[in-house]
This record gives sequence, structure tokens and C-alpha cells, in this order.
Amino acid sequence: MRNDIGARRGLALAAMLLAGAPVMAQAPAPDATVAADRAATTLVAKLTVEEKIAQLLNTAPAIPRLGIPAYNWWTESLHGALGPVPTTNFPEPIGLAASFDAPLLQDVAGAIGTEVRALHTLGRATGHIGTMSSALNTWSPNINIFRDPRWGRGQETYGEDPYLTATMGVAYVRGVQGPDATRPQVIATPKHFAVHSGPEPTRHTVDIRVSPHDLEDTYLPAFRAAIVEGQAGSVMCAYNRVDGQPACGSTLLLTDHLRGAWGFRGYVVSDCDAVVDISEHHHYAPDPASGVAVALKAGVDNECNNATLSRTPGLGDRYREALRRGLITEADMDRALVRLFSARYRTGDLAGIRPADPVPATAIDSPAHRALALKMATESLVLLKNDGVLPLKPGARIALVGPLADATRVLRGNYSSTQSAPPVSVRDGLVQAMGAGRVTHVPFTASITDGDPVPASAFVTPDGRPGLRADYYNATTATGTPTYPERPVVTRTEQGLRSAASQLRDVGERHKLVWTGALVAPETGTYRLALTGVKGQIDIAGGASVAATDYSRWAEPLKLTEVRLVKGRRYPLRLQMESGNSGQPGVFWKRIAATAAQDMAAAAKQADVVVAVVGLTADLEGEEMPVAVEGFAGGDRTALDLPADQRALLDAAYATGKPVVVVAMNGSAIDLSQAKAHGAAILEAWYPGQAGGQAVADVLTGRSNPAGRLPLTFYRSVADLPPFDDYRMAGRTYRYFTGTPVYPFGHGLSYTRFAYAPLRLTPAAGGAAAGLQVVTQVTNVGGRAGDEVAQLYLGFPNTPGAPRIALRGYRRLSLQPGQAAEVRFDLSPRDLSGVTPDGVRQVMAGRYTVSVGSGQPNTGVPVRSATFEAKASAPLPK
Repeated sequence: MRNDIGARRGLALAAMLLAGAPVMAQAPAPDATVAADRAATTLVAKLTVEEKIAQLLNTAPAIPRLGIPAYNWWTESLHGALGPVPTTNFPEPIGLAASFDAPLLQDVAGAIGTEVRALHTLGRATGHIGTMSSALNTWSPNINIFRDPRWGRGQETYGEDPYLTATMGVAYVRGVQGPDATRPQVIATPKHFAVHSGPEPTRHTVDIRVSPHDLEDTYLPAFRAAIVEGQAGSVMCAYNRVDGQPACGSTLLLTDHLRGAWGFRGYVVSDCDAVVDISEHHHYAPDPASGVAVALKAGVDNECNNATLSRTPGLGDRYREALRRGLITEADMDRALVRLFSARYRTGDLAGIRPADPVPATAIDSPAHRALALKMATESLVLLKNDGVLPLKPGARIALVGPLADATRVLRGNYSSTQSAPPVSVRDGLVQAMGAGRVTHVPFTASITDGDPVPASAFVTPDGRPGLRADYYNATTATGTPTYPERPVVTRTEQGLRSAASQLRDVGERHKLVWTGALVAPETGTYRLALTGVKGQIDIAGGASVAATDYSRWAEPLKLTEVRLVKGRRYPLRLQMESGNSGQPGVFWKRIAATAAQDMAAAAKQADVVVAVVGLTADLEGEEMPVAVEGFAGGDRTALDLPADQRALLDAAYATGKPVVVVAMNGSAIDLSQAKAHGAAILEAWYPGQAGGQAVADVLTGRSNPAGRLPLTFYRSVADLPPFDDYRMAGRTYRYFTGTPVYPFGHGLSYTRFAYAPLRLTPAAGGAAAGLQVVTQVTNVGGRAGDEVAQLYLGFPNTPGAPRIALRGYRRLSLQPGQAAEVRFDLSPRDLSGVTPDGVRQVMAGRYTVSVGSGQPNTGVPVRSATFEAKASAPLPK
């Protein structure tokens, strides 16, 4: 399944598979793993029962008598390391997938792993260990299938296709873990295992009844690849039930597939509160002690519990009670703990197996990583339509409109650090590329997408210096409601609402931080202001204020207040945060206009082209969020339309008579039929990361030639789809959808043209069913250099269970004008296989069609096709 980056199973293995010979999913345990297991076994034997119980949660306390430091398994790095200092923010995973460049994703994951390891070094150096984002493992990648565009967390995935998701997932795992999976730099944790893809509001209670066909055909292939091919050291089980059993207590998933068929030897971590759900929400177990017993017996080694965030005491009582009642044994705990401590030995967190190899903190957000973020952002962009207006002509005058034209928070997407390199908006990118005199930005009216972090440059200390005064207070109580002394333990200047607590040895884990200073607006105008994760207020002229009396919750919508700010005037502020609260501290704003329509019309008259930046934000679509506005509910979407004010904006832009270039920022498929019918060009930008605005500007101006491809089908309406809570794949995704999409999976244009030579098919010695080599030549027949994404699709025999068509290979390559390159795909029996209705994966007997080209066959793009025949059906292992 890895022909895009060269790691292929040999055709010689195919004969064994076809003959039904047993093949081990993984090779025998290498010496490093054996040594780590032995060391872990010795260590666990020295622990008391109380020490063992404490180590089963994500917050594992130190064991001083044995020299074991504290460790918090909760570390995230979906598309950039989440940490207490600015880290590199790459595009949201749906954008990473749109690059169709697995080798580049592996490089990105390698950079992320380096930064995760550097955060571990930072924690050790400052004494802040055992806190979130200080471990040598990461709860990434998310390789669930984005089966329905309504799912808010779909942006975290690699799209709707099992093959693309599998190859991208393997690339991430290999990149973040490094070249030696037995001594990983960081352990990857593919999630959420399994059959988990919305709706968000019911994920803690739903029982998903999935057919054997859909389970094997759609929901498990990416996990199998991540474990068997990628050698991931961990996996996260999901919240939902599957066929009656909680995913974190599933015999089908954790026993039959994971540790049975796939030979997994790593550790299993629960999604946060998934073990709690077993008794509290699924009612699969009668009480909490029975719930933890179900999970531990099924093979869950580490429980993530949200109550650890607030340091709630007594979380180990459930395990203690389960042990007292005989629901679990000490041997059950030992089995889990050996896996966990073995992992810590193999990463070097515990000495003896792997050199510590500390990565310096200076490796975080390095110039090389910033350059990589720009490269990946550029490769993620998908040109959906172009009537010739792009690339923009030198000297073109631009009217820049839309609520996201100057936005920065939208670049990050979800599951990303609030601190990264200074983000580049589309406005800033175009100004840098074309000059301020060529770009007229027209602010939008108040919108549901409003709210960007106030930059550090807008804050001054009480005495007028850049930044804010920051006073740190250590709590005087270890548990319960914290109390604080009158005098701070540290006073220093911070750049904006940032905390350096994790870098200060004198600041304890339980602390309060108070910022004082003033907000200074760069321009006079009407702004919308909001506070998150803090208490306090900003004083506005005339006795008004923007205030918060309670800490906001995680993912709580912004409460924006409209105010008038004058350029250069200081607006005093005093804000505080306390550790242990879920809301991220921040001050957000958006400058708006009351006459946006008239302003746009006036700007368009003086412009050659209108660039409209529209879309969604990760504050509307995301994980289980308290959002209820038109088109969105609980983190999911209820419609595929753009917000109503954006649709009206686009209609007004088309009415100007000037060419309209639509730049879309979103984490899921949106209805682009209006833009397809009336726009001059459409550029899909996703949530492109810290360098997103520069990447967009480079493509619009022709500095870069786009080549991204859609990892999703862009439908016209949810009316074209089955109900959201129906997990059957019939009628979903390009493989089973029989309607006409607005834009198909795999679609993407370039500023140049490519041609394909006829295909050459070479079957393996045992026949095509034992493996097939497909070769073609791709030539750049256009006038400029560019990338092409050669995509290989299989059309299957007319057999029950076979998809309409399926991606089975891709290769991104760069070609100069007139340059040609040979492209070869080596297809294994698994690549050629389908799944029967009763869930058996096999190479199906009959005639196949193989197509290689710029996209799916019969979609109007250059494609070459040929046929071959498999003489007999041949089953494959799970």
C-alpha cells in the first residue's frame, strides 16, 4: 500500500498470500524491544500496588525511590507540536492530504517529532515534567475516514479514501517515530480506533452497527497499515461502541484485529474519558470499577481522564475497588505497565535502552521548519477552477474582500498550538507579493467567523514598553480551591497574553498569572473584542469595558463586544488566568465596517480583479463544541452552504462585473456550485497553517504553480447524502456515490499541462492476481514548470462488495516544460483486492480496469486506461 513513497511488499510474497500460507503481520521482536520489555518487567516487579495504580492514568507521578520521573502521556501534535512555547504550525491534516505528497508529509512529521522531543528537553531543563506536552509520545495521527462532510473533526483526517489515508498515516508515523521504530524519537498514536467519524454530540453513547464489509473495506485499512507497515508504537481507542461493545473494551477490535491478526505489541491508550463512558454513558458496565475492569481486561493500558486536568483526587479508587472485588488482578495491571514502561525505555525517557539524545529547545520553530511549513502550505492548495485570470498579471490592482481576508486564527485549524510563528494572512501575503499600493482591503461586516488573536505589537506595559507586565503567583494549597499570596514569585514582561510558567523553575504547577498594561489599536475604527480563558477587563473610553467574570470553557464561542478604538490610544487592561482551566487565555478582535457593500463596490471600480476570501473556521466546526448557529451544531455541520452573509458577499462581488477569484478556507467540503458557476477562479486553501497567506499569495501571483488535489468529494447538498448517523458507506464518498459532485475527489488544476503515454502492464509470475506493475510516462507539455499528481484508480469486476472505483496509487512529481518522467506503480495483491459482503478481503476474479492520469477517469482530465484479468479469487489475511 506504499507505492507512492517506495516502501512496497515484494511480489514474491504474493504467491504465499494467494496460497493461504500464514504470514506474520510483524517480524519477531527486535533486540531493543526485548531489552526494553525486560527492563520494564524488572521495574514493574519493584512497584507497590498503589504505585502501579497511579501509573495507569495519563498523569503518571514520579517514583522517587526508583528514580522514575513524572510523565504525562497527554501530548498532541496533529499538525504541529502543542506546547508552552511557539511551535511550527503546519496545514490542517485535510490540507496535508491534499498535497498528495506522502514523502513531504513524512518530512513534516519528522520536524514535528523533533519539536516534540525538544519540548521534552525543555520540560526536563526547567523542572516542569509530568505536564501536558512534555512527553515522548504523541496522540497523532487521526486516521479516521472522513465519510461525511458534516463531521466537524473531519478536518483532522486525511480525507475520505482508505488508501490515501493509509499511505498518509504511514508517512506520518514513520516521520514522527524516525527511522528505527524500536527506538523511536517519539511514539505515534493513530486514533480513534475505530469506526469513529461523527456525529459529535452522540459519540459518548452511540452504538455503531457496522457491516463486515464496511469494517474491512473502509474503517480498518488505515489502522492496519499504520500498525503493520508504519510500526506505530501505540493506538488510541475511541468513545463509541462497535456492534454492542465499547471500542475501548472491544474484543473485535483490540483482540481479534489489533493484537491477533496484526500482531501489535505496543500500548493502547483510551480517548479522554472513553473508559469513564463504559459505565457512565454506554452503561455497558454497572459501575466505575467494572468499567475500568472492562477496559483493562480488553487491553487498554493507559487511561486518559479529563479530570486529571483539574487534578481531581481519587481517580485511582476505581482500579483499587476493581482489584478488591476480583474484577482485575495485579497481573492485569502488570501487563499494561510493562507495555507503558517499555515504551518509555525505548524513547529514552528512561535510561538504559536508547541514548537520551536530547534535542535542544532551539530546534523548535527553526528557520528550516518555517520553510517546510510554507512548502507544505503551498503544496496543499488546490486550484479548482481557472478561466485564465490566474496567475494574476504583474501590476494587477486587487480589491480584497471577505471576512477571512485579513484573518489569522483561521489559518491554524483545530488541534493546534495558539503560539506559533507570526501567522501570515492573505492580505499580508498579497501586500508582500504585490505591494501595498496594488491591494485595497475592504473590511467586512460583523460575522460568525470573526475573532483573531490580538498581536503582541498591540500591547504595552503600564510604563509604555512593548509587552505586558506579568506577575506569577504560586498556589499555597495543593488540592481543592487554590489560594494565592499577595506577592508574586516572579515578575517579568511577556509579549502579549503569553505565559512562561513552563520555562520558569520558580513557578509551580498550580499558579496564577496576572497581566497588566494596555491595548493599543493600530488603526481607528470599529472593532469586535472578546476575552477567553481569563478573568478581568479592558477599559474602553467613556466608562465602557470588555470584561469576563468567569473563565470560559474549552471551545466556547467567542463573546464579542463591539467598541470604537482610536489609533494610538492606550486602553488599560488587567487580566488573570489560573492553571488547570480548560479555556486558552487570549484577547481576540476583528475590525469591521458598517458600509462593507458600498466599500466593496467602490474598490471594485478601481480594481482589475476581486479576490474574495471566504469559508469557515475551526471555531464553528471541530470537536464536540458548544456551538449552535445556523448551519452548525455541536461541532458538526447541518448544511454544506457558506454562511449566508458570505453568499451575499459573493453575489455582490459577481455583480460588479469584475473577475472574482474565490479563495476558500475550510476544513470540510463546502458547496461551491455558486462560485463554480459565476467565479473566474476558485482556490481551495483549507486551514493552511502559519504560512498560509504567503502560500496563497504565491499561487495567485504565479510564484508557485498549484498541484494539490481534493482528498474529498465536494457535494452540492446534504440532500445528496444518506443520514449523518448512518455509518453504511453506500451512497458515500467517490467510491460509492453515484450522483454528480460539484468537484470530484482527486480534482485539481495547474498553470501548465501534462500528457500521459499508454500504460504498460506487467503481471507477476503467478499472474496478475499475484501482483501487477503499471508503467507510464508523464510529460509536461505546457509552458512553465509545475508539479503533477499521477493517480492510479482501479475499476473492479462486477462483483458484490466491489466499489465503483478506488484509488490504489499516486505519485507527485515536478517537471520542467518539455520534461518527461517514467512513473511506475507496483501493485500488491492487497492493492488489487476488494471486500466481499461478508467481510473477506480478496483479489476478485474477473476483468479490471486500471487508469492513470491527472484525476479520476471520465472527469475530463488526461487519463490513460488499460485492462487486465485475474483468473481466480484469492483471499487475503485480515
